[in-house]
Amino acid sequence: MKLYLFKAGTVRATGAPVPAYLVRHDDGDVLIDTGYPRTRGTGPDEPVIVEPGEDVPTRLERLGVDPGELTDVVLSHFDPDHAGNLDAFPRARFWVQSAQLAAARSGSVPRLERFRALWDLPDDRFRQVTGDHELLPGIELVESGGHVPGHQSVLLRPPGAAPILLAIDAIPTAADLDAEQRRIYPLDHDEPGVRDSTRKLVDLATRENARIVHGHDAAQWAGLPLAPDPYPL
Repeated sequence: MKLYLFKAGTVRATGAPVPAYLVRHDDGDVLIDTGYPRTRGTGPDEPVIVEPGEDVPTRLERLGVDPGELTDVVLSHFDPDHAGNLDAFPRARFWVQSAQLAAARSGSVPRLERFRALWDLPDDRFRQVTGDHELLPGIELVESGGHVPGHQSVLLRPPGAAPILLAIDAIPTAADLDAEQRRIYPLDHDEPGVRDSTRKLVDLATRENARIVHGHDAAQWAGLPLAPDPYPL
């Protein structure tokens, strides 16, 4: 197993990274999140800045991975900085929590409506899961709702190495590890759910002795090896 971290843009207001991840697995490549829409991140009024070459499809191509051939894409949730480029993966099945798909389609998370056409695909494009789910040996989808219903994080268990927990937006920065004291952000949908998922993920990381990669932690990402270099396992 190899893990690559993509900085696929920058949140304009905070300077936080927009994350995506590629897991190269013996049973096939798995992409986690697709980044902000590659045709929108250059606009001066967009909340995310995507510099030339930062978009996820280009990042993959630079690693020798053809987006058109990729068959497994995990979507943590449908926020536009995570699910903005589904069209670049015509052969992919998109792994998503059923609660997230249902909530998004219901319109109960209004911010998802702006780019609805980018993620609201026919049912046969999605592989819906409910709760924690082993995608492949060593790749576990971990339900971590609260930021949105059915948000999911990813636990990786590389052979012979310490596990890695990709917390994504469930614990976006290292300052958010205390479930009781952590900040609740304006885009968080459900405060009790956020605190419950924080507690669940911290307990999981402690039990597994896992390293945590936070989704939008500028300080942490400044010290992480980014693609084309692999994350050290």
